[in-house]
Amino acid sequence: MKNRALGGSLEVSAIGLGCMTMNTNLFGTPSGTREEMIALIRGAVDRGVTLFDTAQVYGPFVNEELVGEALEPVRAEVVVATKFGFDLYGAGRESGLDSRPETIKMGVEQSLERLRSDYIDLLYQHRVDPDVPIEETAGAVKELIEQGKVRHFGLSEAGVQTIRRAHAVQPVTALQSEYSLWWREPEQEILPLLEELGIGFVPFSPLGKGFLTGAIDETTEFEDTDFRANNPRFQPDARKANRAFVELLSEIAKRKGATTAQIAIAWLLAQKPWIVPIPGTTKPHRLEENIAAADVELTDDELREIEEAHLQAQGHRYLPRQQALIDR
Repeated sequence: MKNRALGGSLEVSAIGLGCMTMNTNLFGTPSGTREEMIALIRGAVDRGVTLFDTAQVYGPFVNEELVGEALEPVRAEVVVATKFGFDLYGAGRESGLDSRPETIKMGVEQSLERLRSDYIDLLYQHRVDPDVPIEETAGAVKELIEQGKVRHFGLSEAGVQTIRRAHAVQPVTALQSEYSLWWREPEQEILPLLEELGIGFVPFSPLGKGFLTGAIDETTEFEDTDFRANNPRFQPDARKANRAFVELLSEIAKRKGATTAQIAIAWLLAQKPWIVPIPGTTKPHRLEENIAAADVELTDDELREIEEAHLQAQGHRYLPRQQALIDR
């Protein structure tokens, strides 16, 4: 596995592993046991993956416990990223968010216990709290870094002004936001800012929440608990229109002896050398497939072919109440 640097200083594998779906039902009922997921995470380590992504809200809390148990034997060899920021301790905040400094510090102490570690490599604010100045949030993380409990500061789904303000208080190592061939909004303002400030980018949902694998079409049925069941972009008409992405990726994949998912990940890797996608999976064969994407190199002609297709995804990214949590 090749390595990349986030923020110029945090070296990680070119492809990380998102662990959210291993015991949460955002995409339907998890398909593996705890023991199988621990084995999957350890298998990723054996294959060169060093960046593992979790969060307090996944579960909540149980995902951190899973990741902590899985990585305890190799803790010094890997980079563990987790996130704070949701109201998980009964504060009853209307926004559903809580990035007050006292909550951050309390939450980190508990995350360290669940992760079976003395430190967190990369600590993200999961969503920007509109009721807490970002300077206070960044200041709290700065104190945790000075205490040795956290090593790097990250933001998730933050807008350009928030990133600038936070970075002025405590340098931001990485931004985690959605980015893929069918969600390219970060290219407008976010990527130029990250390049200017020397901040790494960690795209979640690099496979379009599974759509860019080619396994989903207009006939696919989702469980009621699956986030995609009510998502505008995953309604039947939108899925039918969005198959154009899969068809293009599939054509290129056939020529290269790769899969559509691998081409989608390779496209992301080709955008900037400081981009590190974190595809999630619960299946060993998908893990192998995703990791192998690091060795797929798209030519200039192939990248141009993708650009000149001028594909536009149909359907909004989120429902309005979910979009309200995204900082602008």
